[in-house]
Amino acid sequence: MAVPKRKMSRASTRMRRAQWKATPPTLVKAIDSNGKVTYSLPHRAKVVEDSAGTPLFMEYKGRKVADV
Repeated sequence: MAVPKRKMSRASTRMRRAQWKATPPTLVKAIDSNGKVTYSLPHRAKVVEDSAGTPLFMEYKGRKVADV
């Protein structure tokens, strides 16, 4: 692990920390064949449910990746 050679001043520490900014997640809107609108995160696996709402499996890019 890197160890600093000298103590960092309060001003430098606070100036560095002030550069970090939180951004809201980008959501992708999808409309099902039933007309139901869902929002999901891009590049994440989504849960596939049957008509009763029971989760069946997870899919990513149209392929089954995991069982629920």
